[in-house]
Amino acid sequence: MRAKGFIFLFLIVAASAFGQGQKPADKWAKFESNKVRYYDIGNTKSKTALVLVHCWTCNVEFWKDSYNAFPHHRVIAMDLPGHGGSDKPKIDYSMEYFAKSLDAVMKKAGVKKAVFAGHSMGTPIIRRYYELFPEKALGLILVDGALLPFGPRAEVDKFFEPLFKDYKGGAPTFIDGMLQTAHAGVRPFIRSSMLTTPDYVGSSAMKLMLDDAYATHGKIDVPVLAVMAPSEYWPKDLEQQYKTIAPKTDFQMWTGVSHFLHMEKPKEFNEQVNLFLTKNKLL
Repeated sequence: MRAKGFIFLFLIVAASAFGQGQKPADKWAKFESNKVRYYDIGNTKSKTALVLVHCWTCNVEFWKDSYNAFPHHRVIAMDLPGHGGSDKPKIDYSMEYFAKSLDAVMKKAGVKKAVFAGHSMGTPIIRRYYELFPEKALGLILVDGALLPFGPRAEVDKFFEPLFKDYKGGAPTFIDGMLQTAHAGVRPFIRSSMLTTPDYVGSSAMKLMLDDAYATHGKIDVPVLAVMAPSEYWPKDLEQQYKTIAPKTDFQMWTGVSHFLHMEKPKEFNEQVNLFLTKNKLL
């Protein structure tokens, strides 16, 4: 009996390892007149899901170490409009536009409620989604993302000024600056992927993130997991600020990681997500 148990356990582990190497099939949702690409993974019959939303100028593959890591749950990972395999309309993008495109994916997939994970720019997007459709949000996972405007406005404007003066010329240097503290193994993929996003999308989305209007002041009443990386731009009382907005926040400031912490320490990140889902009985 013990031998059979070991064999069964081995098969589970082997199947899980094999599944993590699989690239999911493309699926498509229609939003306004554009196509939005997404992956639908795991228990696809479930009406609840873990939904993954990527960062500025990124794409669904920035979640490649996570989207196959939760085989007992349904996982939705999407390319925001303007990014990855989704259509790239020449428009002024907004948090509401991105949030509503996310809802189009939810409807197409038949998902009724979800836990939403947002990396960086994905954080204000899933927060806007929560404000628009609170009944559909079971919880939020903030991956080094801001709930409040970035530090002193004058310093922020100075930091981003070269990018706005000449986006095409400034983007490579700006992205290299973002990657200075990133682990060497993830830098080439991140850099090449971010630079494939059209200039007009990157510029519009960056201006959007720096618009203080996105940081509304409504409370977040669902459970929140905030996994953050150290930065000189975070205020010293960041944890308290987050818990004032979202009282049910599990706040974690990691060390030895960069802005792309979920890619640098995927095992640890996925473990924390699983603990969060289990502890709060969310999916």
